Amino acid sequence: MAIRPIVRFPDFRLRQKAEPVGDIDEDVRALARDLAETMHAAPGIGITAPHIGVLRRLVVIQLESDREPHIYIDPDIVWSSSDMIRHVEGSVSMPGVTDELERHARVRVRYRGLDGVGREEEVEGLMAVCLQHETDQLDGIFWIDRLSKLKRDRLIKRFEKLQRIRA
Repeated sequence: MAIRPIVRFPDFRLRQKAEPVGDIDEDVRALARDLAETMHAAPGIGITAPHIGVLRRLVVIQLESDREPHIYIDPDIVWSSSDMIRHVEGSVSMPGVTDELERHARVRVRYRGLDGVGREEEVEGLMAVCLQHETDQLDGIFWIDRLSKLKRDRLIKRFEKLQRIRA
């Protein structure tokens, strides 16, 4: 396992659509392990392969209550509830800034596990928020694209200021 460098905003790769994983081999399993380790080191609760510059549809999520990370290969949200929730979001690619977004309270996701078996599960709350956030990333939608232009511009300025301070 290895901690990989995280692609930072505004890198163009964060707005590119990821390709399906295809066959699940040892390289894919190693990528999932690296993503989990990179996510923990960031720290974060969710990460995608594009966050480390690999344009493949692979997501790792581990909430505080989870013993092990959840691995989603080629995830597809197939249903979303009509009820919405608000949650503060951020990104390992844009550390130090967050904002509140509205997302569906429950979603059903179809995906494959590392064993290649197709699965479908319905989740709610923070896990639903994370899956929508990370699936957006796989589709080339960076989380700040869901903010109003005014909020997005303010957040980008705040992030740029943080980067200058850290430099």
